[in-house]
Amino acid sequence: MRKEIDIVKETLEDFEARVKQRKNFDNQWQMNMNFYMGNQYCDVGYGGFVRETDKQYFWQEREVFNHIAPIIDVRLSKLSKIKPRMQVLPATNEEGDIYTAKVGKKILDSVTNKMNLTAKINQATKWSEICGTSFYKISWNSNLGQVVALEDDGGKIKMGDVEISVCSPFEIYPDSSTHESLSDCQSIIHARAYTTTQIKQMFGIEVEGKDVNVYSLDGSSSSLGGLGYSGLSAKLIETTRSDSAIVLEKYVKPNETHPDGRLIIIAGDKLVFDGEMPYINGADGKREFPFVRQICNEEVGNFWGVSMISRLIPIQRAYNAVKNRKHEYLNRLTLGVLAVEDGSVDIDNLEEEGLAPGKILVYRQGSNAPAFLGGEQVPSDFEKEEERLLQEFYALSGTSELGTMDNVSASLSGVALELLIDENESRLIFTTDSIKSAIKTIAKHILRLYKQYSTFPRLIKIMGEDGQLEVLYFKGNDISSDDVQFDTDNETNNTLSQRRDMIFSLLDKGLLSDENGKISTSVRNKIMENIGFGIWDTSVDLSDLHNKNADQENVRMKDGESVSVKEIDDHELHLTQHIAFMLKVLYAADVESKIEENFLKHVREHKAMQSKNEKGE
Repeated sequence: MRKEIDIVKETLEDFEARVKQRKNFDNQWQMNMNFYMGNQYCDVGYGGFVRETDKQYFWQEREVFNHIAPIIDVRLSKLSKIKPRMQVLPATNEEGDIYTAKVGKKILDSVTNKMNLTAKINQATKWSEICGTSFYKISWNSNLGQVVALEDDGGKIKMGDVEISVCSPFEIYPDSSTHESLSDCQSIIHARAYTTTQIKQMFGIEVEGKDVNVYSLDGSSSSLGGLGYSGLSAKLIETTRSDSAIVLEKYVKPNETHPDGRLIIIAGDKLVFDGEMPYINGADGKREFPFVRQICNEEVGNFWGVSMISRLIPIQRAYNAVKNRKHEYLNRLTLGVLAVEDGSVDIDNLEEEGLAPGKILVYRQGSNAPAFLGGEQVPSDFEKEEERLLQEFYALSGTSELGTMDNVSASLSGVALELLIDENESRLIFTTDSIKSAIKTIAKHILRLYKQYSTFPRLIKIMGEDGQLEVLYFKGNDISSDDVQFDTDNETNNTLSQRRDMIFSLLDKGLLSDENGKISTSVRNKIMENIGFGIWDTSVDLSDLHNKNADQENVRMKDGESVSVKEIDDHELHLTQHIAFMLKVLYAADVESKIEENFLKHVREHKAMQSKNEKGE
């Protein structure tokens, strides 16, 4: 009992130290979120907290001209084109490894659809674009999956399944913010606030509920607007959640003291778990953190990525100031500034009603009549500074005004436009590389978790390339490789129109046709799918079916089974598949002469039957 108390005390003290160490980053993330939402009159005060600044004068213009939100939205729309289409490379050129690599790809396809991985990637990308960093947590949830047994008390025992969740940077606490990657950290703390009811359901223990500080949105900001009107904007504020407690998960990297790592879970002030890290999710059977980091832009010597908003905040403040000062100048020109001799008129009435059209202004006899002060034209410096700031927005954000230029086609050639588009897209390369690296690491974690926990056969359903539903049973032993690669290269500029132009160009040059100038059914289906018509032709591709049948025969003959040749076989296709298998697999390793003779016998039967068909016998 004493040991548990010491573990809880040590972990809570470590957590408090990390909270203080990360406070400056928390303030910056709050600033970024506020500026994105439109609450742009805030700053970090002397106490180290984000505070809202007030108007200096009642007539002061405090409108927000938010250019940060549309810039981030444009970046998010471009980054959302990255789709998690992956393939698994086989460990060797053995037929068994090639088969398990195909199984791995089908598993990834199934998880991508089942977990809606695309939506989670977009959610994490929004966090990384606004705060600079986001995280994925890939874990195993034993409460998911199919029911395999019933407990005596009526409870259900399920097979379990992979669970992928997105974590904001507010939840992750590394041991030092000077590390440049997750692999450099020795420990990671994942902190999240739950209600006492949720903790009871999760761990079966009761903890004391307290007021926990959390971040939430609030729309009560009323310091915006100008002379005679006010405005509202959503803002991020720090509030408290009652009857709650913080659940800490401290992951310690494997070391000499803990060869399999260490996981400490604390709910409130009670120790829930203290043991080894549960997941074998690293390379070569090692245990690693169940987190994957994704960043917007990297900063040297810093664990946290840098958001584009952090760089745009000074420009946004300057732009708001220029626009508001310009409007104040226009207010003075339109409303006027009235010069009144002391005691000549009723000042209270003049302030309340102003100089309405048709108003009778009575002033003291013998005094000077009230008169407007002379106005000037709006200085051109306002317009020049406004244009310069807009250009700085585009230069720093990695976006351009190409989409808003009406005379682009008239003023620029097609080649120049293409170069501008390529240059504009190239500014997102670092961010896209981080997203693709995160997706690839997620895929490796998924395969390793299935390999660890899939002791019983599991069923997955996916849509095949021919539009037909495929059903596959697999176990952990069927996963022999976690070397994941992408099917396609950079997808940020791979739009539907660009894909169509490329395919039509390949068709014109005859690169998609066979030696007879014909396009096979499978190639035609691929073409229709990639130009946006889905599976247009659902007719059966006999060539594909013959190839699959020949592949199955190869596996059976390698296992020593004798396979007879059928009259309906396409002998040319079967011979190609059998001979290729022999050269690639059988003769690449030591094979028994009996198996080789079994293949040769089958090949001779194909050749004999093919010869008879050609002679018309």
